[in-house]
Amino acid sequence: MQFSKSTDYALHALLHLGHSDRFKNVGIKELSATLGVSESYLSKIMSKLRQDGIVRAVPGVNGGYELARPADQITFLDVIQVIEGRQHLFECSNSNSQQHLLLAEADTEEKKSPESCQCLVEKVMVGAEQHLHQYLQEHTIQSVMDEALKRCDHEANKK
Repeated sequence: MQFSKSTDYALHALLHLGHSDRFKNVGIKELSATLGVSESYLSKIMSKLRQDGIVRAVPGVNGGYELARPADQITFLDVIQVIEGRQHLFECSNSNSQQHLLLAEADTEEKKSPESCQCLVEKVMVGAEQHLHQYLQEHTIQSVMDEALKRCDHEANKK
């Protein structure tokens, strides 16, 4: 499993917006220069984030983007689902096969049928996806900024 570059850029752009000491919006030129990505590509990413209520677009000559809600309320899962979509990572494609019936758990004691059984492979994969979602839900833009600040403070104290 691999997340797209768009997810990478989206997360870094949100960290830059959240870290902005100026408490003002950040223009697309500054964001694209900071991230090393074209303005047009980043604009498409920011548009998705805006449509989902993660960032707010500020119009005008000095316009740009700002976080639409506090950084501690923007989870990594929120961002990934906006950029990558909300589809499941795994879907059993063998539900009608003989092997599926052997690997399936019956939900009832009745005769096993594909409709009443969950594939054991799918059960493992769905469990993994649930753990991943929980982990990504626990990490926010703010928690990453806090960790970065701790590292900076720790490095400053070493000197």
